[in-house]
Amino acid sequence: MEPPPLADQLFPHIRIVMGMVVGLGITRILMGAASLIQHPNRARVSLIHLLWAVSILVELIFFWWWQFELFAIHDWNFGLFLFVVGYAVVLFLLAALLFPDSLAEYEGYEDFFLKRRRWFFALFGATFVFDLIDTLTKGEEHFARFGLEYYVQTPIGVGFSVAAIWNGDRRFHLALVIVHLLYQASWIVRLFYTLT
Repeated sequence: MEPPPLADQLFPHIRIVMGMVVGLGITRILMGAASLIQHPNRARVSLIHLLWAVSILVELIFFWWWQFELFAIHDWNFGLFLFVVGYAVVLFLLAALLFPDSLAEYEGYEDFFLKRRRWFFALFGATFVFDLIDTLTKGEEHFARFGLEYYVQTPIGVGFSVAAIWNGDRRFHLALVIVHLLYQASWIVRLFYTLT
C-alpha cells in the first residue's frame, strides 16, 4: 500500500477543483456585467443588484485569497475537501442568483432580486458559518489573528441575513449592501496586505 500524498502535493490538486468553482462564480458575475453593458435596455438595472454583484465578486476574491492558507494543513481528508468545495459552491450560487438566465417573469433586476431574496440571503447567511468553520480549520494561530471580531461578525451577519429574508423593503436592502461593502473595504485595508 502506498503512503498518502503529502499535503504540499495534495492541496494543489484540491485547489484545481476549488478554483474551477470560484472561477465559474467570477465568470458569471463578469458575464452578467458585460451583458448589462451590451444590452442596457434588456432589463431595468438596479443599484441594489449592482452593489450586491460587486460585493459577491469581492467575496469570491476574498475566498480565493484566504484559501492560500490551506497549504499549511497537513491532515486532509475527504470531509474537509467536501467542505472547502461546498463553501465555493455556495459562493458560486450567490453569483448565479444575481444573474439569472432569464428575467422574462420579472420587471427587472431589482424585482428579481427582491423576489428571490430568500434563496440569496439563506446562502449569504450560510457563508458566515462556512467562513467561521473555514478559519477554525486553518488552526488556532490563524483564527487568533482576527481576535474577537469573528465572534461578533458571524452572529451579526447571520442575523442580518435572516432579517433580509423577511424584509422586502428596498431601503433596507440598499442600506444592508452598502454596510456590507464598507465592511469588506475595512477588511481589505486592515488585513489584505500580507498573508501570515
